[in-house]
Amino acid sequence: MENLELQKIANEVRKDIVTAVHAAKAGHPGGSLSAADLFTYLYFEELNIDPKDPKKADRDRFVLSKGHTAPGLYSVLAERGYFPKEDLKTLRHLGSYLQGHPDMKHIPGVDMSSGSLGQGISAAVGMALSAKLSGDSYRVYTLLGDGEIQEGQVWEAAMFAGARKLDNLVVIVDNNGLQIDGRIEDVCSPYPIDKKFEAFNFHVINVADGNDMEQLRKAFAEAKTVKGMPVAIIMKTLKGKGVSFMEDQAGWHGKAPNDAEYAQAMEDLEKVGEALCQK
Repeated sequence: MENLELQKIANEVRKDIVTAVHAAKAGHPGGSLSAADLFTYLYFEELNIDPKDPKKADRDRFVLSKGHTAPGLYSVLAERGYFPKEDLKTLRHLGSYLQGHPDMKHIPGVDMSSGSLGQGISAAVGMALSAKLSGDSYRVYTLLGDGEIQEGQVWEAAMFAGARKLDNLVVIVDNNGLQIDGRIEDVCSPYPIDKKFEAFNFHVINVADGNDMEQLRKAFAEAKTVKGMPVAIIMKTLKGKGVSFMEDQAGWHGKAPNDAEYAQAMEDLEKVGEALCQK
């Protein structure tokens, strides 16, 4: 798929995110928007998956370790055809299968329930080890927040993955620089992130702009060439990407837009879409 086509899909994913969170009157738009390009690249280009057969045995696995950005995952799953887009408007509603965090028992395409920060990467490491022990060819991908990696369990999992040389594992860190309490370096700095993963025997790929499809394409192509060690992709992104008043604002980590803000956000994203159509 061409980069421009992926960009257009990512913009639709962003519209879905804003729509879902607005309908829910709750949720986490900032980190969902920063990872929208990554979600799109994974589900439309990278992963070996089939929406018509969500549980196929040889599918690649994805674990959303930063589970609060479920609106982003749900939006790309809907765009990919796992369930109807109109269901996104039921996010967090009583009785909806689309709850605030991913639920593998009820949502097609979700490989692991997640939300307790730090735990998702451990599940992904277990899946990667299982594939090695069983001789299976599937790859495992997991997305962490840069605030999430302040959790000690992340580094226990990384230590194990490096020690076991799990070269079928790709750990992605969404380095948008913000968490709920502010700048990550002010709360509890995880920097230098790349050197930490290198110390745990990971092959590290730094992506200067994780909202750029070509840079993501090159990173994942490189990841597939790595043998004998797991891969960590550290991607710099912009929190709230695509919505003018949400960009690089910690206050939009976990807040829903009101009606006026929703209208402004959708106007912003419509303009992005129009610009992409003119390319």
